[in-house]
Amino acid sequence: MKLMLIQGANMEHLGRRLPELYGRTTAKELDSILRRRARELEVTLDILYTNTEGEAVTAIYKAERAGLDGLIFNPAGFLHAGHAFRDCLKSIQAPAIEVHITNIEKRGVVSVTTEAAVGMIAGFGIQSYILALDAMVARLAT
Repeated sequence: MKLMLIQGANMEHLGRRLPELYGRTTAKELDSILRRRARELEVTLDILYTNTEGEAVTAIYKAERAGLDGLIFNPAGFLHAGHAFRDCLKSIQAPAIEVHITNIEKRGVVSVTTEAAVGMIAGFGIQSYILALDAMVARLAT
């Protein structure tokens, strides 16, 4: 099973940017946690951090051509205006799960990309990513 995680704009600063909101786990630590869980689940996980929406779109299409089974994404900075990202998600066969560290609804934030996802997991801190990974594997196994 081939999965991909796309981390949108500013996510590479995780642990340093607004730690009171997003926590102190760094991007490198999160990657390690997710790679370990992916090994336990016996799936391949590619991780991309990008500040450029076009780069994310290109990476998704390339991954799909290479046999992508599922996509997990945190739109981050693409959350409000990621229309090209959303349209890309709508055009691929692989299911996508949107993930957020915080409960964006509670914060009054609306995501333009959610409509292209099969689901969203938010508000559980870094654990949101583990939940999304587990949910994707379960979905693909059925």
